[in-house]
Amino acid sequence: MRKLQVQGVHHITLTGADRQTSIDFWEGVLGMPFVFDQPNLDDPNQGHLYFDPGDGRLITIFTNEDRTAVHDRTPMDPGCVHHLAFNVSAASFAQAVTRLDERGIKHSGVKDRGFMDSIYFKDPLGLLIELASYKFFPPEGSTHAEVLLEAHRIRVARGDYNIAEEHLADAIELIVERRTDTLSDSRAPADPYRR
Repeated sequence: MRKLQVQGVHHITLTGADRQTSIDFWEGVLGMPFVFDQPNLDDPNQGHLYFDPGDGRLITIFTNEDRTAVHDRTPMDPGCVHHLAFNVSAASFAQAVTRLDERGIKHSGVKDRGFMDSIYFKDPLGLLIELASYKFFPPEGSTHAEVLLEAHRIRVARGDYNIAEEHLADAIELIVERRTDTLSDSRAPADPYRR
């Protein structure tokens, strides 16, 4: 028995309401360029809109002009999507509360998640959306996931409840030490001011 090894998210498809509600939210609120439009090839009564969330991958929406926006929270039964999280820069994140407030969009306010900050709000159909901003940059040639894995190991070894900035900093230092050679005899912390 062998795995089917995936290499990233290709796209996520959501069931939307009408076309304009989808465009107004995904591009008009979240700034995702509307890049592709065609019929749903499995159901010609639906449109299939494609948006670029910023990394070249796709968020796609099935639309139907007979469906209207329902603002109730989407189901949270087993197997249902709880929320979608989108990466935003620190500069954009700092503006999120103000910009959501200007539109009258109810939100959670800033939530400190240890390794990132988050804000939650619902799309026009009740799907919970998260804007997430990492508190760190991974070392060159590594990923956020690698740093988080290393920070998790450090956190568990120390018996801490959740990943905090200290674990991230120590994880980044460890990754750099593993990936980059040095001519120094020692990589231990040093005090150049003691002389």
